Amino acid sequence: DGSTDYDMRIVLDKFDRSNISDVGDLTVMSRRGQLVQIKQFADIYQTTGPTKLQRRDRNFAVTVFSQAIGRPTGTIGQDIQKALVGVLPAGISINYLGDLKNQTDGFNSLGFALLAAILFMYMIMVALYDSYVYPFVVMFSVPVAMVGALLALALTMKALSIFSILGIIMLVGLVGKNAILLVDRTNQMKQERGLSTHDALLEAGETRLRPILMTTVAMVFGMLPIAISTEAGSEWKTGLAWAIIGGLISSLLLTLVLVPVVYTKVDEWKERIPAFIRRLVARYRPPAAEDVEPVTLRDILPGNGSLARGRATAHRGEHGSN
Repeated sequence: DGSTDYDMRIVLDKFDRSNISDVGDLTVMSRRGQLVQIKQFADIYQTTGPTKLQRRDRNFAVTVFSQAIGRPTGTIGQDIQKALVGVLPAGISINYLGDLKNQTDGFNSLGFALLAAILFMYMIMVALYDSYVYPFVVMFSVPVAMVGALLALALTMKALSIFSILGIIMLVGLVGKNAILLVDRTNQMKQERGLSTHDALLEAGETRLRPILMTTVAMVFGMLPIAISTEAGSEWKTGLAWAIIGGLISSLLLTLVLVPVVYTKVDEWKERIPAFIRRLVARYRPPAAEDVEPVTLRDILPGNGSLARGRATAHRGEHGSN
């Protein structure tokens, strides 16, 4: 009826469909306009079949629905894929929909977003520090935060979902501020007071510990209501909160140890690597013309002088005999 579709269901009377043999007596119209009984051209028997026919991409399809309880959806999907290897006959394919399809599509795009976040953070710090080395030191705070985020998800029995990956992407910017505070204060002390790297790191750790603790504790307590929520639909968001909480705590504990160590090593490499390259170049560089000392015949033949004296004595001897 126009743009409206109506489902139509045709059912025989209960008397006519009470016996299987009665179905064969039904008649259909042939091309010639004659009534033909179904039992004349078809075999009628009782069996099982689908309650409705489904098509997808113009092919027959069967949709199987299920719910995951107590296990992650991705793990169940992997078990199904392993169990169906070599079982399906030729010509039959399986397409995974629902959460599995959303996770596959979402993980690819979120993985690219995570790499882009790390790259953009590094480029911004290169512009601010005017150096390619010190932003590299700051980036060491990101791996320790990811370790804490994954550990928190494992301890709270949360799956690695799209929301938890969003929390890990947020950690890239959140945990970098701890390392930025330490590195920036260390550079400031080295430039203004002329302190050594070791003394500057000690002074930066003492003065920047309080703001690092304040900001981290504030963000952890801010995420707790989302993490411990038990309302309907909260299970989707708790993974994000626990990932951020775990990453912040691990970054607080490990960044204060890892970043000073990496900063010290990088400061040593800044002096050793250029010196090593200069020695390497000097070893294989051919000597310049002005650096070559002149060589005389006397240096090549040490006995040349005694030979000349012998000739002079001989000449005097000859003159004496004459």
